[in-house]
Amino acid sequence: MISRSTRSIFAVIFVFLWLVAGNALSRALEVKAITLSVSDLDRSVAFFEQALGFTKTGEKLIADRDYDYAVGVFGARVRRASLKLGDEMVHLEQFVSPAGERVPADSRSNDLWFQHFAIVVSDMENAFAHVQKFAITGISSAPQTIPESNQAAAGIKAYKFRDPDGHPLELLWFPADKGNPKWQQPGGGLFLGIDHTAIGISSTERSTQFYSELLGFKVAGGTVNTGVTQEQLDNAFGAVVRITGLRPQREQGPGLEFLQYLTPSGGRLAPLDKRVNDLVATRLVLEVDNLDELAEQLSSRNVTFVSPRITAVPGEAYAKCLMVKDPDGHMVMLVQR
Repeated sequence: MISRSTRSIFAVIFVFLWLVAGNALSRALEVKAITLSVSDLDRSVAFFEQALGFTKTGEKLIADRDYDYAVGVFGARVRRASLKLGDEMVHLEQFVSPAGERVPADSRSNDLWFQHFAIVVSDMENAFAHVQKFAITGISSAPQTIPESNQAAAGIKAYKFRDPDGHPLELLWFPADKGNPKWQQPGGGLFLGIDHTAIGISSTERSTQFYSELLGFKVAGGTVNTGVTQEQLDNAFGAVVRITGLRPQREQGPGLEFLQYLTPSGGRLAPLDKRVNDLVATRLVLEVDNLDELAEQLSSRNVTFVSPRITAVPGEAYAKCLMVKDPDGHMVMLVQR
């Protein structure tokens, strides 16, 4: 029989763990935006507006030492445009100086710098025909329909391609019984909004520790995709992909998806010297509830900081920001109001 004192100790431990877990799970509030570094802002704005239905909501020039600290690139001069599709936001940033590296021409879906975001469409065939009129490069051979054998995603249609800078993007169509109910609301246009951003990872367990245990995302489900459909979608022979979906605390805004390629092997690591001005540096803007406390915990876990310190940038919507790298080198801008 367990003694009263032992039960008391267990009770204290349980409460402590519950508080820690609850505190962690309260941190990732919402993905506020997805930011892409681009080589020509005017060209990218025109592409996102004309090819994908986004609306430009603002533009500004950033040349501020506090911003240098925030992004870890000193002497930066940045043109930024904000664009909206449905409820979701994308920032396009052109580093006028210093300019960064272009996306490697031989980038593949299983490379660990891979990150795309999925644009939901109301009609896949019409959306596919529309984007073919613009300067895209196909990753998928054509739109693919997930087969009935994959119960979690059966009937979903997807098509992957690259924009003029080489950023991977995805068109996504949901049948009536799949996805967020908001994608089924009548009266929307051809392009509806952003469902999630997906990142290439080397270990689902390690990435879950970072995004769930440290940042507080909730794991929403997972599956393993394989077969001809996945091969055609990713342009990867023998593709077997472990996919894990995660959500922040608030239901609005995009989710996060892990893509761990079990095969094909040989996906390349992100360059250790990758910087925000490099075009592969697509990143989340993630609102959290206590950035000071979170920064201390991230530091204690030896997380790589891009920003040398927490800072505030004049003219930004957030009181504090800090950029870090995840275990595979993907960048996350943590912000607090």
